[in-house]
Amino acid sequence: MTKEDLRIVFFGTPDFAVESLRRLVEGGYNIVGVVTMPDKLAGRGHRLLQSAVKQYALEKGLHIMQPERLKDEAFVDDLRSLNAQLNIVIAFRMLPQVVWAMPPLGTFNLHASLLPKYRGAAPINWAVMNGDTITGVTTFFLKHEIDTGDVIQQQSIEIGRTDNVETIHDRLMMLGAGMVVDTVDAIIAGTVKPIPQESMLTAGEQPTPAPKIFTETCRIDWSWPAEKIYNHIRGLSPYPAAWSEIVDDKGEAFHVKIFATSEPISKGETVPGTITADGRHLVVDCGDGALEIQSLQLAGKRRMPAADFMRGFNLTGCHF
Repeated sequence: MTKEDLRIVFFGTPDFAVESLRRLVEGGYNIVGVVTMPDKLAGRGHRLLQSAVKQYALEKGLHIMQPERLKDEAFVDDLRSLNAQLNIVIAFRMLPQVVWAMPPLGTFNLHASLLPKYRGAAPINWAVMNGDTITGVTTFFLKHEIDTGDVIQQQSIEIGRTDNVETIHDRLMMLGAGMVVDTVDAIIAGTVKPIPQESMLTAGEQPTPAPKIFTETCRIDWSWPAEKIYNHIRGLSPYPAAWSEIVDDKGEAFHVKIFATSEPISKGETVPGTITADGRHLVVDCGDGALEIQSLQLAGKRRMPAADFMRGFNLTGCHF
């Protein structure tokens, strides 16, 4: 079998998936269908917003499918009519068995972690939030339980001290796209030897969860150690962004997103949430040590450097 003969259906929605689809298309692989999320209304004008994958697929004239329900009989029949031999899933919703078990060569997923670490919806966020120094990408065959299938390939990268979700996302997107092509080539060549994830765990070790991020997940607790808060902010920047509330001397609270800080600053006695501001530096005490805020956004305003924020917001008597 050649790459021109192998019939592939690609499932994906955001930019993270587009790079892999682009590599496949430009590499001459036979993409017979692209499945992505339905268009959705967005913005004040309620314009229909197309997914990044759909935009690319339209540009390349690929066959696009946008089912509301993945178990819908009409969609399943249409999918079956494509006679695909392999499905590839990247940053998409959970597939029912009728879909992932359909192609004879199976369905594989690209996941942005070194499975079995960080199974779940937000692996990049949690790796940075937890202060990990290494992460990576994994391709694995789908089965019933989410992110539990046998591993095909893995590659790792380092997480630097100043990396955030955006920088790691972009590096993993590029690394993962190359590995998707390598995985397809290995499947064509018949050299794949899947590894059960259970065998990759040491005695007593458990898989690491990476649950969905909610608004409350993003709240900063200034009683935490400065190191934990530093990682928390990096792990949520720029989206969905860590947040807190500045309380003024009248007791009014103002919602603030925080995107970047200095590395932790050593400090003597601290009172968590205490603000020290001199017009150039905005320093906040933590459970131990402190952080200098570098970039933030007041609700309803644009993101700005801390110095610009201090020029427009009187911090006298304020605290977090």
